[in-house]
Amino acid sequence: MNKIIKNTLILTAITVVSGLLLGIVYDITKEPIARAQENTRQEAYRAVLSDASAFEEISDFDAAGAQALLDENGYTSDEITEVVAGTDDSGETIGYVINVTSHEAYDGDLELSVGIASDGTVKGIEMLSISETAGLGMKADEDDFKDQFKDKNVESFSYTKTGEDGDNMIDAISGATITTNSVTNAVNSALVYYQNELGGGVDE
Repeated sequence: MNKIIKNTLILTAITVVSGLLLGIVYDITKEPIARAQENTRQEAYRAVLSDASAFEEISDFDAAGAQALLDENGYTSDEITEVVAGTDDSGETIGYVINVTSHEAYDGDLELSVGIASDGTVKGIEMLSISETAGLGMKADEDDFKDQFKDKNVESFSYTKTGEDGDNMIDAISGATITTNSVTNAVNSALVYYQNELGGGVDE
């Protein structure tokens, strides 16, 4: 009986000490992790809206309203998590960066930044988080794929497996249609939000 009590006390002590150590590690690492995540976002903002000299988060962003808008337009698997205004040296807004999380990627959620100029032109996209299959879905994070969206002023994008032409057409990644669809819908979600809440439709 005494052995059982002794072992129980030892296990309890180990559990308590492990919990304390995990708490200490979390406290030590949470700030560096937060800084790294912020640096990743800032780098993405500069990549997708390179003409902007500063970025300011839109404080009155309505996440629930954004979700309702996406749902109404059929993008129920996407979520807009942040909207940032890009400004030039004079402080004038020249475009926006919209962060979108897609819940329909092949291997977990996919998060990206979409830069949209004030005239509705997509200036670029950049992955914030992606964990797709190496050699297949991970090609979505390569310039050859991402640059297909760059400098396009369209109402929405579609993807093609047959090389169909058009500014709005994106060549699907071979063997990774699900990833292609996820990224394309995420970009379209950003466009829907921009067109309805920020700047209007194409060429407006």
